[in-house]
Amino acid sequence: MNFYVVRFNLYLFLMGLSFLLTAGCVAGKSHEKQTAALRVHLQSTESLSAGETITVLRSQPMLVPIIADPILTESHVTSASLVETPGGFAVNIQFNQTGTWTLEQFTGSNPGKHLVIFGQWSDKLVDGRWLAAPVISHRIADGLLSFTPDASREEIEQFVTGLNNVAKKTRKQSLK
Repeated sequence: MNFYVVRFNLYLFLMGLSFLLTAGCVAGKSHEKQTAALRVHLQSTESLSAGETITVLRSQPMLVPIIADPILTESHVTSASLVETPGGFAVNIQFNQTGTWTLEQFTGSNPGKHLVIFGQWSDKLVDGRWLAAPVISHRIADGLLSFTPDASREEIEQFVTGLNNVAKKTRKQSLK
């Protein structure tokens, strides 16, 4: 009789272990499949008709006229990271060579204007919004764009993870 109890407990243990391993793999796969979108727009002059006016920042909304076509997208990203700052956190986005050249060109020729950043961190449209509008104070020649986002830490963690996953996919496709 004790033999069956031991076998039953062993079966329960193995089933539980396989469930935990399977759940971990499923969670890991969804983490790897997570994607994000990035659109960096340049502030336009109000007389420009090829743009639109958007609202940035939820706590203190600011209207910014932008050029409709983004100057940079997630296809230009090589890596993204969440960094700690004294007041909270910021996002660092490193661009590839083409993105670095584009960022340098636009920041060098448009001091005082805003770079307006849109981010989406899932397939749901509600999981995306205008995250920041930093003022261009100098030419950015190293391809590293840093900004403080108008989002929660959880949203930005998903955003950064998704951007890094897209960057990996882009690198794999460019190697083929």
